Amino acid sequence: MRSISPLFVLFLLFCLGFQCCGVKKSEPATPPNIILFLIDDMGLMDTSVPFLTDAAGQPKAYPLNDFYMTPNMEKLATQGIRFTNFYAHSVCSPSRTSILTGQNSARHGVTNWIRSESDNRTAYGPSAWNWKGLTKASLTLPKLLQARGYKTIHVGKAHFGPFDSEGEDPLNLGFDVNIAGSSIGQPGSYLGTEGFGHTGGNKSRAVPGLEKYHGQDIFLTEALTLEANAAITAAHKERRPFFLNMSHYAVHAPFYSDARFAAHYKNSAYSDQAQAYATLIEGMDKSLGDIMQHIKDLGLGENTLILFLGDNGSDAPLPIMNDYSSASPLKGKKGNHWEGGMRVPFIAAWATPDVKNKNQQLLPISQGAVQIQLGTILDIFPTINRMSGVQTPPAYPLDGFDLHQQFSGKYNQNRDLMFLNHFPHGDHRSNYFTSLVQADWKLVYHYHPESNQPSYELFHLKDDPFESKNLADTQPERLKAMMQALTNELADKQALFPEKDKHPLKLIIPK
Repeated sequence: MRSISPLFVLFLLFCLGFQCCGVKKSEPATPPNIILFLIDDMGLMDTSVPFLTDAAGQPKAYPLNDFYMTPNMEKLATQGIRFTNFYAHSVCSPSRTSILTGQNSARHGVTNWIRSESDNRTAYGPSAWNWKGLTKASLTLPKLLQARGYKTIHVGKAHFGPFDSEGEDPLNLGFDVNIAGSSIGQPGSYLGTEGFGHTGGNKSRAVPGLEKYHGQDIFLTEALTLEANAAITAAHKERRPFFLNMSHYAVHAPFYSDARFAAHYKNSAYSDQAQAYATLIEGMDKSLGDIMQHIKDLGLGENTLILFLGDNGSDAPLPIMNDYSSASPLKGKKGNHWEGGMRVPFIAAWATPDVKNKNQQLLPISQGAVQIQLGTILDIFPTINRMSGVQTPPAYPLDGFDLHQQFSGKYNQNRDLMFLNHFPHGDHRSNYFTSLVQADWKLVYHYHPESNQPSYELFHLKDDPFESKNLADTQPERLKAMMQALTNELADKQALFPEKDKHPLKLIIPK
């Protein structure tokens, strides 16, 4: 990562503290609590809440919405606003790093998932890509919130750096509390009876820090929820606002069945693995409901914002037919260059809506609303900073946009409608590609390092949201314009390219 020196970070934080000494008109007198409820590998269709819309912009349900049971997500959606076009990177570590930094993966350099043991750049990947992830020198969202007086809490999957790196421990990145977070990107086991990987399952991916649950008949999702609620209670007793990065290991493989919900799916037409996945989804949803209720029981509901999202497209164990699978009717799934690899659920809501609450007046969120304008994971950093009264340092390169206008159901005329997904690596469902969404158009550039003869995909998402017709050959002028926009975006972010014989494979614009 193009890191900032520790001295520069201290200087920025000093300036930040100086700027925050006085209460501005745009700041709340009491900063709101913030819960980022992040689900691993949860795609747009892994829920009973419809996120896709019809021609009139109204939610439209598809068969997968009828399979999953997420009543607490449904409740959250009625209390707030859901985004139908919310983008993340197509694999986890790039998205998670972007959330904490507000920067696109092409800029911060974490362009692939981080393997804990070694550099997984793949055969033609850029040799200098940031496989070490975040460091103590990185400017992160929790560091800025710490300086504002927040108690910063991480619970669950971290995956910010490999073993023996600074990024392995969330405490190095601005979190006051770390519960069960480490380098690992998946749990060794979801079962307390297997010590969450310490005594059974995959011991190389054993979940740390939950020893008091070892040997108990408890599911990992439930244990993390209990620990999160205890951490919320502790922050409340300290009379401190809190930022909770509630980062479930669910619904990532291995697909253990959560026995609490198995009966709900046993008569379905889906496979045992798909049924197990559905129990992981419902367990995650119960966690959401339990945390929401705990917040209300403590009297914090009116002053607590919940941002719910997935970190990349769905990895549900469903058959792939003609490139359509667990995101159907969207094309592709986790790791793919199509929409199913990058579109994720996103809901913003106050835990207890109250129009008289000062924080809610400063950040009004429309209830039961649908926002069709594009949003991205890059927007979380500036949005949280604004609502918590934090000033992002002026010299810091920021790629996201504040979502406060969009939360109220309005259209933000001042944001761009672009999302860049840069994956200059192999060994996944789609290899060595860069995609760019620009308003209604989407370009996918395939590098093909072996031959260095690129290929192109061009889709008009407004008319063809399910990417059934490649227009690259029939729209040459649009293709060239999109290629120029892609070239500019990659240059702006100083992106690294796939390499062949130690030379970067730069973009080739068709003539």
